[in-house]
Amino acid sequence: MEQFLIDNSWVIWVAVAWTLPWKAIALWKSARADQMWWYIFLLIINTLGLLEILYIFVFAPKRKK
Repeated sequence: MEQFLIDNSWVIWVAVAWTLPWKAIALWKSARADQMWWYIFLLIINTLGLLEILYIFVFAPKRKK
């Protein structure tokens, strides 16, 4: 596995490019909703965007119109 990542460093860049926007949106939403524990959890745990996507679409409080 290490040799694969050494030979194909683009995989890491793709993972970062995928994860960063999801993490940023999820952290923004949790901070705006004053959900400190979600913010800390999302900041520390890296799940390649899966937990962040779940938070954004399932757990984040819905905006009132």
